[in-house]
Amino acid sequence: ACMLCRRAEVDPDICGCKLEKQGLCVHAFCLFLANELFQHQDEEVGLMGFLPEDIQRTIERAAQKRCFVCGESGAAITCREMGCDRSFHLPCAVEGGCITQFFGLYRSFCWEHRPEQAVEAAPEENTTCLICLDLVGDRKSYSTMVCPACKHAWFHRGCIQKQAIHVGFSCFCCPHCQNEYRFLMEMLTMGIRLPRRLPSWENSHAHVALSERHSRCDASECLCPGGREQAEEEGPWHLLLCCSCAAEGTHRRCSCLTNSTASWECDSCA
Repeated sequence: ACMLCRRAEVDPDICGCKLEKQGLCVHAFCLFLANELFQHQDEEVGLMGFLPEDIQRTIERAAQKRCFVCGESGAAITCREMGCDRSFHLPCAVEGGCITQFFGLYRSFCWEHRPEQAVEAAPEENTTCLICLDLVGDRKSYSTMVCPACKHAWFHRGCIQKQAIHVGFSCFCCPHCQNEYRFLMEMLTMGIRLPRRLPSWENSHAHVALSERHSRCDASECLCPGGREQAEEEGPWHLLLCCSCAAEGTHRRCSCLTNSTASWECDSCA
């Protein structure tokens, strides 16, 4: 189990990978978010730049603090608001309505002092989450969020977090208006973790298959002298893809189309 949050089974998308070295075992983001624990510039030192002796002292300090959410000891994260002593484990953050910012100074806030969305907006009756399509709350809240740019895209915190993990930093934007910078900065401030990597589909075989344009004639009888794979820029052997599904194609002449025909629909879609 992680020696900071004291959990063996956690959501790796929130707590990060488990690091083990010199008798220590901690989650990456439990390290970054822990109080009074500072990272050295050389990440080759210790665990990602955190010295083992510093980590051990943080573990000992955390053992004296109880998580205000679950009541157990070992709470290494304390609200950054001056004078607030609420501490919690990273896996307890969402249940306690806390916000942990996964960027910059890696600040954390309890439910009372967490940042709130400043945008003036309220969902209409029966507004649904753009991601899961279930109803959202009747106003902005910890669990119901809105795009600060268009003010029309509503979603659940858990849904936009899953979206962020899936799409990564380079493709993250509002699901409705496609705004990037303002949306991204707002979500980071509101505690959404955004991994700095390419979208998860970039490495999937499914994405490769989808990204390959259909490139053969599927007419029952292909008349092209060069065969079904032959395609020219214009004329009778120009390959048209179905305007509805793009999954079937035909040479103009093979479907008795004129050389000026620019659109065609396959039998399945017609």
